[in-house]
Amino acid sequence: MADLSVNIGELQMKNPVMTASGTFGYGEEFADFIDIARIGGIIVKGTTLHKREGNPYPRMAETPSGMLNAVGLQNKGVHYFVEHIYPRIKDIQTNMIVNVSGSAIEDYVETASIINELVNIPAIELNISCPNVKQGGMAFGVTARGAEEVVSAVRKVYKKTLIVKLSPNVTDITEIARAAEAGGADSVSLINTLLGMAIDAERRRPLLSTVTGGMSGAAVKPIALRMVWQVAKSVKIPVIGLGGIMNARDAVEFLLAGATAIQIGTANFIDPTITLKVTEGINDYLDRHGYKSVYEIIGALEV
Repeated sequence: MADLSVNIGELQMKNPVMTASGTFGYGEEFADFIDIARIGGIIVKGTTLHKREGNPYPRMAETPSGMLNAVGLQNKGVHYFVEHIYPRIKDIQTNMIVNVSGSAIEDYVETASIINELVNIPAIELNISCPNVKQGGMAFGVTARGAEEVVSAVRKVYKKTLIVKLSPNVTDITEIARAAEAGGADSVSLINTLLGMAIDAERRRPLLSTVTGGMSGAAVKPIALRMVWQVAKSVKIPVIGLGGIMNARDAVEFLLAGATAIQIGTANFIDPTITLKVTEGINDYLDRHGYKSVYEIIGALEV
């Protein structure tokens, strides 16, 4: 066995495999299929300050080599999470991480400060792809100024590991990554979903109630891989790579491109045991090539 352990800020992980927010529930849902404590980190579904009903149905659609979703961050709010969900997941023996979303900086700050008090939540992942209602609906993460502003505000109240999830729907993702780093991020994760749409030609109607939605799955991998490679060369903080990782080979490619850890998303819907298969596959790759530690392949791409 090679040493698969990695660190993201002060977050110590037994292996570099994590689950992407919104694709793994609160972890409990997968406990019948695998020992979820063997996963390096579980990022639970998006949590907001107040309850959100989400978007009207239909809000998911299959596409060639991928899927679209427009769930709309449906959740019961951070106070419900603290009272009802946290007690159920706090003793799971892995890193339970909360994805935090908001529609105003004040929302992010208050939600993060509440989660900061939860002893067994060692990190949050800040979703800055949300629209800023006070700035005409433009997402926080599409401008460097917007990204740094929200990250800086959260950094003031959140004292543990702060991961910032980046949107790919930008001109230069390295600029946004550097802004997040300047704002105090301990790590950046990328990519969030790409904006896409699907049409029912017979009905002449969009397949999603919101017309457009977030695209994920195998089809986005080349874009995600490129962005991870670019960002890893542009920042000094660890990068977490995600986007179209369907097997261990995909995961290794992201590590070679510079990611310290990876997240698996859409593949969880296809195979609920995929996280452990990828972990074992990374170990097999390291053993076959004579590596003793996963750190030996992080950023080892030869160009």
